[in-house]
Amino acid sequence: MQFVATSPQPLAGDAPTRERVARSILENGPSTAAELARRLDLTPAAVRRHLDQMVEQGVLEPAEPRVRASRGRGRPARAFRLTEAGRDHFAQQYDDLAAQALRFLAETAGPEAVAEFARRRVAFIERDYQRVARANPALSPAEALARVFTEEGYAASVRDLPVIGDQLCQQHCPVSHVAHEFPELCEAETEAISRVLGTHVARLATIAHGDGVCTTCIPTPKES
Repeated sequence: MQFVATSPQPLAGDAPTRERVARSILENGPSTAAELARRLDLTPAAVRRHLDQMVEQGVLEPAEPRVRASRGRGRPARAFRLTEAGRDHFAQQYDDLAAQALRFLAETAGPEAVAEFARRRVAFIERDYQRVARANPALSPAEALARVFTEEGYAASVRDLPVIGDQLCQQHCPVSHVAHEFPELCEAETEAISRVLGTHVARLATIAHGDGVCTTCIPTPKES
């Protein structure tokens, strides 16, 4: 994806500048034309032209006006933030790089090296689960696990499955595009969940394979 406007006809060199504008907003949060002009050494008029084009493309959208105590009368300056599509542009860049790195690892060190990388990537599950569980004793094991995943950007929650147990739902997966090619990432995740909960779990669906959400069934422990 490139930041290329459809109308009006962009001048030569516009796309790299819009890339800089988008990256500045990504790194600094919602920004006004004046703030972007200062950061990028551009005129406010030039920045506003790029902002208008990027809003038209769906890359940016106006943010809620920010009111500062030091500001006088008048309307607050309009800030702009990245849309989901704008963020996806950067996510795709990182996905491509990660996939290339894993292909190189597989070619030079073999599939076990990829599996070991996957296990290390999900080390946060075992690292953080006990911390969250101890700090939040009212949470069920599945709820504590959901909080661990949410802290890592998975937007996780828990659904009750009558008779069966709990279902861990991950609405977002930061590595879904790469996991489509390298299922070892999903497999390592499932194995780590099973280890921290001390029970067998079943992965029912994954975003990486086209499902709308990643779901993992966590059975209710059997009474002894």
